[in-house]
Amino acid sequence: MNQHIAKSAKIGENVTIGINTIIMENVKIGDNCLIGHNVVIHPDSEIGEGVRIDDNVIIGKKPLSSPRSIFKVPDNLEPARIGSFCQIGANVVIYAQCTIGERNLIADLATIRENVTIGELNIIGRNVAIENFVTIGSRNKFETNSYITAYSEVEDYCFVAPCAATSNDNYMARDKERFNHFKGVTLKSGARIGVGAIILPGIKIAGDGTVAAAAVVTKDVPEAKIVLGSPARTFRDVPEAQLLKNNLDKK
Repeated sequence: MNQHIAKSAKIGENVTIGINTIIMENVKIGDNCLIGHNVVIHPDSEIGEGVRIDDNVIIGKKPLSSPRSIFKVPDNLEPARIGSFCQIGANVVIYAQCTIGERNLIADLATIRENVTIGELNIIGRNVAIENFVTIGSRNKFETNSYITAYSEVEDYCFVAPCAATSNDNYMARDKERFNHFKGVTLKSGARIGVGAIILPGIKIAGDGTVAAAAVVTKDVPEAKIVLGSPARTFRDVPEAQLLKNNLDKK
């Protein structure tokens, strides 16, 4: 079988490795993992036990840097770390210095950039993009084609619907003043964003705050309020039955 497994790699017991897979120096892979075809695992990456990695996945990729980029890639990025019992779909790219907790589902074509920390039991849907310097808690759902911008924070039990987009640059890449104001979005526990909504830089969605579909959010969303429209305005309270405290046993 055509594979490249570095001699310094440490492979656990009962690990299945597909055709054309490359496992580089000092990689650690736990027991009972299933690794598909054409997978590339970069040096020093760590994979827990019981992890499924589908075809064409890249783990531990180093980021590129354009001469025009305002942020340069450091030379000392930590290796990627994938927690036990994660499921990683086909064509996923997980960058270096990305730490992913246990039992996460990362669907086909998702991209998770460097300097990202993710907790446990999240669902990261098909073609979701999570940019660099993002912190994500546990038990969140990011649906197909949603976009989490750099420098964002997502706590626990949040929901981001398909095609929702967040942003971090009010100056839209012009005027050097923008360098002083980069700021992602903050989703407090239980926050929810509807399909196709747009969240402008620096916005905070408070606990149980809910953004309706297609809304354009230009101001912070109050706790347990529904906002809608463009620009978004408070519509009404989140119904009692929908509050996170009344649904924790259903998650």
